[in-house]
Amino acid sequence: MKRARLPMLAVLPITVISFVVAVPFVIGDHPLQWASGSLVPHLVLDGKEHTQPDGSKIGGNGTSATPSRTAEVARVDKEWKKGMPQWGVQLYWEDNPKHSVEYVEQQARVQANYLVGLHANSVSLSFPFFTGDITSTKITAGDKTPTPDHLARVLRIFHEAGLRTTLRPLMDEGTLDIDNFEWRGTIKPADRGAWFASYEKFLTPYLKAADQEKAATFVIATELNSLEGDAHWDSLVSDAEKLFGGEIAYDANWDNYVAGPITMPVTHLGIDAYFPVKVGDDASVNTLVKGWNDWLDKKATGPLPKITVAEAGIAAMNGAYHAPGDFYTKRAVNPKVQATWYTAVCQVVQERRMSGVYWWSIYFDDNPNKAPDDKKQSRLDFAGRPQSEKAIKACFTSDYAGPGTATTS
Repeated sequence: MKRARLPMLAVLPITVISFVVAVPFVIGDHPLQWASGSLVPHLVLDGKEHTQPDGSKIGGNGTSATPSRTAEVARVDKEWKKGMPQWGVQLYWEDNPKHSVEYVEQQARVQANYLVGLHANSVSLSFPFFTGDITSTKITAGDKTPTPDHLARVLRIFHEAGLRTTLRPLMDEGTLDIDNFEWRGTIKPADRGAWFASYEKFLTPYLKAADQEKAATFVIATELNSLEGDAHWDSLVSDAEKLFGGEIAYDANWDNYVAGPITMPVTHLGIDAYFPVKVGDDASVNTLVKGWNDWLDKKATGPLPKITVAEAGIAAMNGAYHAPGDFYTKRAVNPKVQATWYTAVCQVVQERRMSGVYWWSIYFDDNPNKAPDDKKQSRLDFAGRPQSEKAIKACFTSDYAGPGTATTS
């Protein structure tokens, strides 16, 4: 059955568009090149020591383990049920064709166990796909795009842990001219019909894999500002619903969310929410909560039970409140900035009766049990930062029961 379009919502006049255009790192909310130097546990599988493609041992923490391919994973205390908040994490995965199936499955167990330790009940698996220049009509999988089989195996392991799962393709921006403000939200396919046909062809095996592994949500697209509302989405989503029995969602970028109506033929809307709050590094939780509410109120006041914060993140560094989506700058590390932001965002989610939040992010190949190497990894990484982990656990173990029966969108 065809989904009704999301309702159009009136918004108050805003004056932030010049800010969005002037600051490239907050319009494209993901780096062009992901952090290198990933760390994962040293593995011994089936009596064989596993190594990275360069011949070095997997990991770097001096520990070893002897799991088998059938090793159990920890399980959540309370599985997600409809109406409960989605307490989740965005897990970003750039695959490596040289990684064995054993490596992929074991790394999935490492991540699942970490998420259960955070008291998460949900996980969103984001992965890259590729295009040409800004006018390209062709969508492709690259070497870093996980195969449908690998994704299915990882989803299966997350289900073993009792986690609610989302599959989320994300356009890589490596071939776009970011210096001239090009990003996934400004693409201008020369032939939209050809673009949508190519995109649907790419999505089809992933929709089948998500359905096979009973994923709860498939995000049909993320942050494609310039294509929102295009009539081609109707047939693409209709075809997707024939392949996938769960929820079809769309994740909007924060600037477009507050600037006007998001008209997409989906059942659920997420926000990649990097709302800037221009306050000092010592700002209180209440000050940050007010800053977020000022942004959200530009769209609608009161409860937002149909909205999920699909991405919330911020760098653990000085000055980050001014540009939470800055994936590039590296100023002095300040873990308190990140932890305070997490606490404030969680409070907003609860007070506005939103359907949940997913923290950005963990990289699939990283060891989440080790402190991040700030010389190599993104300041937005939170795994291994004790203050941030404490804030996340407090959020995920709060007494918030979920959005309930409120109807405001």
